[in-house]
Amino acid sequence: MRLGSGTFATCCVAIEVLGIAVFLRGFFPAPVRSSARAEHGAEPPAPEPSAGASSNWTTLPPPLFSKVVIVLIDALRDDFVFGSKGVKFMPYTTYLVEKGASHSFVAEAKPPTVTMPRIKVDNNVTRHLDKVLKRGDWDILILHYLGLDHIGHISGPNSPLIGQKLSEMDSVLMKIHTSLQSKERETPLPNLLVLCGDHGMSETGSHGASSTEEVNTPLILISSAFERKPGDIRHPKHVQQTDVAATLAIALGLPIPKDSVGSLLFPVVEGRPMREQLRFLHLNTVQLSKLLQENVPSYEKDPGFEQFKMSERLHGNWIRLYLEEKHSEVLFNLGSKVLRQYLDALKTLSLSLSAQVAQYDIYSMMVGTVVVLEVLTLLLLSVPQALRRKAELEVPLSSPGFSLLFYLVILVLSAVHVIVCTSAESSCYFCGLSWLAAGGVMVLASALLCVIVSVLTNVLVGGNTPRKNPMHPSSRWSELDLLILLGTAGHVLSLGASSFVEEEHQTWYFLVNTLCLALSQETYRNYFLGDDGEPPCGLCVEQGHDGATAAWQDGPGCDVLERDKGHGSPSTSEVLRGREKWMVLASPWLILACCRLLRSLNQTGVQWAHRPDLGHWLTSSDHKAELSVLAALSLLVVFVLVQRGCSPVSKAALALGLLGVYCYRAAIGSVRFPWRPDSKDISKGIIEARFVYVFVLGILFTGTKDLLKSQVIAADFKLKTVGLWEIYSGLVLLAALLFRPHNLPVLAFSLLIQTLMTKFIWKPLRHDAAEITVMHYWFGQAFFYFQGNSNNIATVDISAGFVGLDTYVEIPAVLLTAFGTYAGPVLWASHLVHFLSSETRSGSALSHACFCYALICSIPVFTYIVLVTSLRYHLFIWSVFSPKLLYEGMHLLITAAVCVFFTAMDQTRLTQS
Repeated sequence: MRLGSGTFATCCVAIEVLGIAVFLRGFFPAPVRSSARAEHGAEPPAPEPSAGASSNWTTLPPPLFSKVVIVLIDALRDDFVFGSKGVKFMPYTTYLVEKGASHSFVAEAKPPTVTMPRIKVDNNVTRHLDKVLKRGDWDILILHYLGLDHIGHISGPNSPLIGQKLSEMDSVLMKIHTSLQSKERETPLPNLLVLCGDHGMSETGSHGASSTEEVNTPLILISSAFERKPGDIRHPKHVQQTDVAATLAIALGLPIPKDSVGSLLFPVVEGRPMREQLRFLHLNTVQLSKLLQENVPSYEKDPGFEQFKMSERLHGNWIRLYLEEKHSEVLFNLGSKVLRQYLDALKTLSLSLSAQVAQYDIYSMMVGTVVVLEVLTLLLLSVPQALRRKAELEVPLSSPGFSLLFYLVILVLSAVHVIVCTSAESSCYFCGLSWLAAGGVMVLASALLCVIVSVLTNVLVGGNTPRKNPMHPSSRWSELDLLILLGTAGHVLSLGASSFVEEEHQTWYFLVNTLCLALSQETYRNYFLGDDGEPPCGLCVEQGHDGATAAWQDGPGCDVLERDKGHGSPSTSEVLRGREKWMVLASPWLILACCRLLRSLNQTGVQWAHRPDLGHWLTSSDHKAELSVLAALSLLVVFVLVQRGCSPVSKAALALGLLGVYCYRAAIGSVRFPWRPDSKDISKGIIEARFVYVFVLGILFTGTKDLLKSQVIAADFKLKTVGLWEIYSGLVLLAALLFRPHNLPVLAFSLLIQTLMTKFIWKPLRHDAAEITVMHYWFGQAFFYFQGNSNNIATVDISAGFVGLDTYVEIPAVLLTAFGTYAGPVLWASHLVHFLSSETRSGSALSHACFCYALICSIPVFTYIVLVTSLRYHLFIWSVFSPKLLYEGMHLLITAAVCVFFTAMDQTRLTQS
């Protein structure tokens, strides 16, 4: 079966997405779960241990508190309460921590510190608080405040809005605490107020990674039961966030959740009698030991389980002694020993269960790796055919169905599947799939293997030797080709080191800078030294309906851009050498200067992320005027560079849309209008953002309409070019809306570099579609980091997902966040489609580009999943390597969408056939 190179590459990437999805599901382990279910009622609590004597305590202990109020402040960092900000903005809370009846902890959240996004203005939580506090028909009250997290995502932890929000939260806490204290006279038990956060906040205002600022949160338990003596200084102790569930269950007289891996915070119960303390600790250790038995086959050898058994025996001896004589020094000393033994057992059991979370589903990981490997092998073997002039290749899809090898492989894979799934001691995602789904994956893997064997046989029999470009037998490797090859190999190899993963932006900055130097050297050689006596231009004239038209040629047939025959004017080559020669020579250095300016805009990575940059300077409240001027100039540059290829209607829509972008940023307070320099009217900007969305959709609709028209009118090449540019313009307008104001220069410089390279590098020099594709890919990756992104999840700007939304809507929020994050690669890929479609009359350019794009994305994906598999027990596997793995998976999904767009636009060859 004959397939176009683009269609073949798109299918390969789609299969690769399936493989990486299976791998990710196996790599990221499922949490520890209890197999016990509450179908037959609640399980009775474990009885109190006894050594020969009968115990009379077989029920749950009574609750310790009458009412419990939990105040969860999203993104509450520990230093917001225990640091200088707490002293300044939360004085009442600070007093309770330092001198009041409270216990303070620093609760550590496990990375990745990612939570589902939500929007809820905080007034909706507070406005019902007075009514609820006056009522007495509740036992537990939970208040979730999201405003602090929202401020952090928009403005960062140093925003003046942070202090206002903390002061608001302090007043809420004072109101709740005062109310609870006044009602304690009516209840026999004290009340409990809990202040906590789900995660912290990085220095950029986000979260998701494992930095100290993101994982450390305050946990404050306030109750009259925790009265302290004068001079009793209680410093916050470090605990695990998972300890909260077990502690609250004990406090409320409820069973500890079966899946909890936390341990009781002992200061909460240290004021209770010894027998109650031991009973609480015994219930906690029994629950953890049962969870360990259900998830660890060799649980009896676990140190925590052995400590638990010893503690239980000592506890039984203490109960026997307690029933005989309730007051003695021996009883107290033995009880203290049992107490310490239980606490050690709890700590060890909790650590053992937490370690079980790092158990990998190796079978699912191997299945995903095999699928990705088969796809990459097939792409590499198909290079000689895929890059030929016709951009077609023979895919032996019919042979697997009649091949003995195909059925043998299916039988072997089925046997392996049965053996693995029946002998697995831990849960396996791939084994949990239905036989239809698992069988489909095995059939796919078998078919790919048979196709690889067939293609490999043809390559070996044909004896094709690899050349730089299979389209031209006489083509040879240039310095640029060697740079592309070595740069790609170097980037792939760098992924094996954690430091290079953390600072990957440096790799891409180095590659694009080196590329600019190589292009500079190539322009000098073409203009001063020549190239085998051939003219240095890669453009020639094709006779069309409107006379001579400049067109890009894949072949070496015609290399000079000439004017209409019969005119006495000089050739464009001569004009280019005269008027634009110096601009062509200077363009690589201008691009280098632009890249250097962009590097100083956003410090990213890990090593230098804390250092001040131009972005921090612009976003400070003292420089709002400078930010406003820069944003306005950037939007003006965007309009000037984009409008040149748009229709009059799209030009007007683009102008109004960019104006709406500035109005939106002014409405939310990021920039200001000249006539309202001190405006304090800040809103969500919902109307302004939706105003821009209307123009984005309008421009995209106009471009899509022109593309559909161009398919009906095959000869109307200009209509297709305009349609592609308008789609590109719509994406640029959307990026301008989602980018923060200080990042608008990134968008403007991206367009400027594309314009310079189009006019002064790609047109004058003889670059084929593969080279141009790789250059677009490299610059797209560099601009991903110029935006301020990194391989750290905390740098994902999720505020882009809420632009124009007043409530959380999952699909639009996900799509907007993904586009805002990957705007750089997407815009450069979109520009590549337009460039090849407008400058090339050959029907193979887009197919070649799609194939090269798929190949250059697939190589690092496969290499990286092999690396993380071999480094899965590395110290930085969760903090460094696993976030990068998520980025690679998402990038592959974006690549699949890009390849679909390439294939959809590659219609010239089909129309001609």
